Amino acid sequence: MNNIVKKFRQLKKEGKKAFIPYITAGDPDLEKTKEILDIFANVGADIIELGVPFSDPMADGPVIQKAMERALKNGVTIKDILDMVRDFKEAHHIPIVLMGYYNPFFQYGLECLGEDCLKSGVDGILIVDMPPEEAKDMKAALKSNGIASIFLATPVTDEARIKKIKGVAEGFIYFVSVTGVTGMREELPEEIKEKIKEIKYKTKLPVVLGFGISNPDTIKKFYDTCDGFVVGSAIVREWHRFFMNKAKREDFINFLERLSSSCHIKDKGK
Repeated sequence: MNNIVKKFRQLKKEGKKAFIPYITAGDPDLEKTKEILDIFANVGADIIELGVPFSDPMADGPVIQKAMERALKNGVTIKDILDMVRDFKEAHHIPIVLMGYYNPFFQYGLECLGEDCLKSGVDGILIVDMPPEEAKDMKAALKSNGIASIFLATPVTDEARIKKIKGVAEGFIYFVSVTGVTGMREELPEEIKEKIKEIKYKTKLPVVLGFGISNPDTIKKFYDTCDGFVVGSAIVREWHRFFMNKAKREDFINFLERLSSSCHIKDKGK
């Protein structure tokens, strides 16, 4: 059984939600990324999303775009990322999801990607610009190695597309809170709750909420509806402030701990 599936089953039994922090691999460098992965583990991350640097991250807002630019300047490759994941997994058993765009994965080679992800300990891959209709080859390469293929859904995903997503998705569905790019938002629309419920019912998979999650209040608002929360731009922003010496380490860790704690309120959703 895939580790992502195991994690969601465990959290459901405990009445908790998944805290899924995101960081761009190689921002500002690989050694610093290793540091924040350990921090994520220590503050209670349930799953970690590692962004694969790409020159045209069309779904990402300015915060993550700049993080990818910093990583690309360092020449960070998929092989570098997989080596880092392997080292991390020697000390931690937290599921790792690579999140990125199709071109770098395609250039790496799909068969090699699946095999090397298995060797390194990657548990899932989410390709932002991969529609389910075109996912056959990628899905086959990953599935043969026990790697979950994760797909996006949005507030405008209709019934026909939910059916297509159900046919290829594994692990969980990443629900994009709003149409647009990643970034911090003060509030998310209340009406997306019904769409999330619909997707959970029709796919029978956990649904996590992402794009715009920046504080515990948002998590509390959607706690009863979602199975987990991805926090990206807000973490990348605070991480940048920390490694530029504009914020204290303890303040950064406290920020993460508040997010983690808000996902782990036992039985709140019952």
